Formats: sequence, structure tokens, C-alpha cells
Amino acid sequence: MKRLNTIVRVVMLGTVTAVAPLYPQSAAAQAGGALPKVVILATGGTIAGVQPKEGEPGYKAGSLSVDALIKGAPGIEKLAQLSGEQIASIGSQDMNDEVWGKLARRANEVLAQPDVTGVVVTHGTDTMEETAFFLGLVVRSDKPVVLVGSMRPATSQSADGPLNLYNAVAVAADKDAGGRGVLVVSNDDIHSGRDVHKTHTTAVQTFVSFNRGPIGRVYYGKPRYFNMPAHRHTTKSEFPVAGTTSYPRVDIVYAHEGVDGTMVKAAIASGAKGIVLAGVGDGNGTKDLIDALAAARKQGLVIVRSSHVGFGIVRRNLEVDDDALGFVAAMDLNPQKARVLLRMALTLSTDIKVIQRAFEDY
Repeated sequence: MKRLNTIVRVVMLGTVTAVAPLYPQSAAAQAGGALPKVVILATGGTIAGVQPKEGEPGYKAGSLSVDALIKGAPGIEKLAQLSGEQIASIGSQDMNDEVWGKLARRANEVLAQPDVTGVVVTHGTDTMEETAFFLGLVVRSDKPVVLVGSMRPATSQSADGPLNLYNAVAVAADKDAGGRGVLVVSNDDIHSGRDVHKTHTTAVQTFVSFNRGPIGRVYYGKPRYFNMPAHRHTTKSEFPVAGTTSYPRVDIVYAHEGVDGTMVKAAIASGAKGIVLAGVGDGNGTKDLIDALAAARKQGLVIVRSSHVGFGIVRRNLEVDDDALGFVAAMDLNPQKARVLLRMALTLSTDIKVIQRAFEDY
């Protein structure tokens, strides 16, 4: 069956009748109103990647401009009035505090404009979940903010970027997407930026929200929502952003068979203000590792226990006596997101009870 620019539906009542566009207009356009205004903030990533030679698996991330990405998504101009800004042109493995600060400030400036409906951020998939969670803590607007990327470069066969971008713009232009926090759109799924995880090195269905599932789906520009995130985010967040481009250093220590306290000591020597344990099972580690973390806590570092398992919640005082050791339980945040939240929490307090509350609320 050939894909056409229009889908012809034959009604078996004697004649051919209906023709529906494959790429629908936005609800506002269908109602005869002006198209919503969406601003695309580009940071690079695979979605803007170009292969050195057609058919080769390698590519250079962040090679295409935001304007080229817009032109490469057929029908996208029917969804919204679009404008684009290049915040950075990097692979997201190189995402850093400077770009985060610039992105957050610009997103807040754009969202404060009355005529802007929403923002799309193009981003590499490697650290997209971290950036999405970070933005959910520092953006001060209920308007939609949608991160989008791709697993295949723009010049690849069956590139997934154009449809991902098309769907992301559709969500950012949709008033019903507002108030749901920062979102990630990928492969027809709409995820909360807090809950989403990258789970596969190359597959297009790489993003999964382990414990809660996606909050919606978007089919060729038509979003449908299942739930509203319950955690604090955006306008209900207490964390600062204005003028802040660097946050306290927090390192992640990975638990495994036979691990000792060497990496904990290295984190202390490097000036870390906190350590996240990427623990086995329920956020646990060897006796040597837990002892080293306890010693770090006595030196003033904040210790957060998370797990590298994936599913589940790390609760207080189950396998580890958090009360006695002065540790924080990460709840259902994975290690990399626990690191993001701890860095933000440390800008406000070093009190363990205050930080534990943050992990329960956010």
C-alpha cells in the first residue's frame, strides 16, 4: 500500500467520497483562527546529525541548523507559526551547565511572551532525560515545553527526526499540553521529563517511562493525554535559575561486585558537595562502599541512595539505615536524575530533612 500525501477513504455505499490530509492542520487553523506560535530552541544532537557518506553508520551530531530541521519536516508549517534559535550545536554527551543555563534563561524569556504558545527544544538523546528534568525544575511557565530528538541522523534512511519534530511541535502548540511539566516526545509517545529514561543504544523506541508509563500519545500531529503528572514542577518549583549557570558538584558512584571506597575518596578530593550512589538492588552496596559513604557524610557531603536497576522505588531505612547514617533515599529517580535534583537542592539547603522532602515532592 503506497503512502500518499492524502489518504483516500472509500465509503462502501456506492461511491468514493472522503479525502483527509495526512498532515492535519492545528485545531486553531481548522477553526479558522491564527496558528499558535511555537519557538524551537536548538541544541544539536543526532536529530541534526549528518553522515559523512550516505549509508554509513557514523555521523556528526549538531551539523544542521534549526531552519534546516524545520524545512525537513513536511507539513509542519500547518501546525504553528514557527521560529527557531540556535542555542548550541553539540552532541548531548557534551551537554553542560553553561548550555543548561543559557537554555533555561532563553526558554523562560520566550515563554513570558504573551503571543508564544509553547517551546520545542531539539536535543540529543544521550542526556535528554537529564535536561528535561532540569528544565522542569527551573522553567517558570505552565505553557508546554517539549524536548525532541532522534536515534537516526537526518541523512539516514528512515530518519525518525522529521516525524518526531512534527509531533513535538503539535504537542507544544496544543493548549491541553499545558500544566503537565516539561515533556519528551519520541516515536509517537509523550513522556514526562521527570519519568522518562533512555533504554536502548540505537532503537527508535528507546524512551520508556518505567514506573508510570507515558502520559500520552501523538499520532501524526494529534495528541491524546492519559494523565497529569503529580510531582512538583515548573511554576510550583522552588529552585533558582536566573543568573545561575553552575551548580554544586555532585558525583555518581556505581556499585558492583567487590567495589570499595576508592571512587568515594576521589569524589571528595575533587570537591564534590554530594554523592549519588547508583546502587545494586534497593540502592545498596558493599560494606566497604557504604562505610566510605558514611565517612563522606561525616565530612559534610550529602549522600543520596539510588539504584541502577531501573524499575522500583528506593525507600528509606529498608536495606540501609538511612536515619543512622544520615543518607537520603532517591525514591524512584534514577542516578542521573537524582544527581540533577541533588545539585538543585544544594543551592537551597544542606539539611538532610529538607533534601529528602525534595526527593519526595519532585
